[in-house]
Amino acid sequence: MYNILICDDEKDIVSALKIYLAAEGYNTLCAYNGNEALALLEKNEIHLILMDIMMPECDGITALSVLRESSNIPVILLTAKSEDTDKILGLNVGADDYITKPFNPVELIARVRSQLRRYIEFGGKPTAKTNLSIGNIELDDNEKQVYVDGDAVSLTPTEFEILKLLMQNAGTVLSPKEIYRRVWNDEIYGAENTVAVHIRHLREKIEINPAEPRYLKVVWAHGYKMEKV
Repeated sequence: MYNILICDDEKDIVSALKIYLAAEGYNTLCAYNGNEALALLEKNEIHLILMDIMMPECDGITALSVLRESSNIPVILLTAKSEDTDKILGLNVGADDYITKPFNPVELIARVRSQLRRYIEFGGKPTAKTNLSIGNIELDDNEKQVYVDGDAVSLTPTEFEILKLLMQNAGTVLSPKEIYRRVWNDEIYGAENTVAVHIRHLREKIEINPAEPRYLKVVWAHGYKMEKV
């Protein structure tokens, strides 16, 4: 059974999420601000976090920043705002996905399943080993590890899947919507911004000079591609 941490200062939302998740067989732990969530993470095995952005004492962005210093647990942000600002800010500090309140329970569960599947596969050991290599970048799909010049690079499961997709299709331009559809198994308005933030994170981790990338190239008005070198 997977453990999902719900963190939101609105108790009625927490209660509703507990009901939705319990109906799908998930075990839930509850926190009402970022500090409580971080404390629970230290004492429990958590497989996924649903994190509100606006909370007292310690907001979701601050808690996520602390979490990402040591963990790649998938985080889905819950936000009451429709503006892209909060969403992009959350993605910038390491969120894997977001959903806007009021949310559709069916959509929420679908996103939870998608992130859990990616996280479990990221930590698992598939029987068929797949190694990809381009230039000085090596991706080991068996170990779920990426190496740059022989040194291991820490990627989130989502970053890993995006890089694998681009390496598998090296030289081919993939649109942001296509990347989102194939990595998140979903289609959503705003996919361009979400993918752009993850691409920037990848560049910062695998490129010598992220401002002038050698591998992850943007093809303006079309999308992204992994350069064959």
